[in-house]
Amino acid sequence: MSRIGKKPVQIPDKVKVAIEARTVKVEGPKGKLSLNVHPRVTVTIEDNRVIVKRKSDLKLDKSLHGLTRSLINNMIIGVTDGYRKDLEIIGVGFKAAVQGKQLVLNLGFSHPINYAIPEGITIQVPKPLNISVSGFDKRLVGQTAAEIRDFHRPEPYKGKGIRYAGEYVRRKVGKKVA
Repeated sequence: MSRIGKKPVQIPDKVKVAIEARTVKVEGPKGKLSLNVHPRVTVTIEDNRVIVKRKSDLKLDKSLHGLTRSLINNMIIGVTDGYRKDLEIIGVGFKAAVQGKQLVLNLGFSHPINYAIPEGITIQVPKPLNISVSGFDKRLVGQTAAEIRDFHRPEPYKGKGIRYAGEYVRRKVGKKVA
């Protein structure tokens, strides 16, 4: 039995979970999310808990069992608490600012980068060198943070670029001058 899959997911008071055919819909104070469930997995609601069961002990079924339970748990956490990723900008003259529905990044290129903020995501810039990406969909928050990071990944010689808060960048030694 999957250790993760067999744990029931507790439904908080503020959250409504509905199962329609093969779709699990979660609605909470922060928003609404839905998930299409694989046919080899069944999802039921019993005693204010979501229970995920699999059809057999095939390897595919075992992996889908834990995955489905984790995705439903992430949806419930997202609509109650939400998710957040913090980014740091390191480099001379590098900065970020939010202007309306766009994130404007100055990363040492000849032009500023304008990034359109996706629907359901809020981006805050408390300082010009810190970016905070938050929202209720874990996948969308992670994807948005990764897209912002890809504009200028941290390079190994000087460490300049955009990195996740607390990320370690392995540094390389440059050329030696005799």
